[in-house]
Amino acid sequence: MEDLALLHSEFADYSQALELDEAWPVRWTTTWKFGQTSITSPVSDLDKVDLRRSVPVRRFTWRMDQFHRPGLEYLMATDRHHGFESHEEERLLLVADFAAGLVEALCQPFRLRFLSGGKTIRHIPDFLLVTESGLFLIDVRPADRIKPEDALKFAAAAETALVAGWQYGVVAGWREYVWTNVDALSAERRPLPDVLGIQDELRKVVAQGPLPFGELVEHCRIPAIGRAHAIHLLWHRHLGLDLSGPFGDASLVRLAPQQHHRELPR
Repeated sequence: MEDLALLHSEFADYSQALELDEAWPVRWTTTWKFGQTSITSPVSDLDKVDLRRSVPVRRFTWRMDQFHRPGLEYLMATDRHHGFESHEEERLLLVADFAAGLVEALCQPFRLRFLSGGKTIRHIPDFLLVTESGLFLIDVRPADRIKPEDALKFAAAAETALVAGWQYGVVAGWREYVWTNVDALSAERRPLPDVLGIQDELRKVVAQGPLPFGELVEHCRIPAIGRAHAIHLLWHRHLGLDLSGPFGDASLVRLAPQQHHRELPR
């Protein structure tokens, strides 16, 4: 995720405005929702929360006149749909499905109650991603829309993640070509029957050395079908390419290391 996203970090200066005395992990609280029941506990007890049973702490709403555009995004990693409240959040979910070794994605996971300047302030982070390498708390906000009050909330979320042993980031955008490339690869992420053995053909050809995508698929008996299977293997990390440039026939494709492979869906 760090290699693909543009992570905003200027909120760190706002941590000076937070009330971070020795007892702050006890005085700050998080509220989680389990079914219809809300449970509030100190930040210091985050390691005791049963993440698997939690549901979004706030309902998603749909109205014809609302500014943001919520919806549901299907993720291969979890085999179900997850809620988002904007196009930016939808993109985050799709890239996380591709990049993060994703195990679970919790949208609007909890409500944080923190203290600043003698006032109680509340913030609901956008996502808590459970990955193979740990937990990643994420807020999504384009850099030009981050106001001082947002930065203060992000600083509080970062302190909360730190005490819980999680990573934290504010995704303000994506590195050039990342989003368009991931979107293109996602077209073939679902199960793809390989009755003609095309995927083995692709692996054998590229095992001899990297090849441009267009040249690689021409080695298949049916190049048009080879394209679909090559993109399928790219999404699932059996093949690899550089995402920092536009994806096309000239893109150099190589065999991915075994440890990066993900199980192909059936």
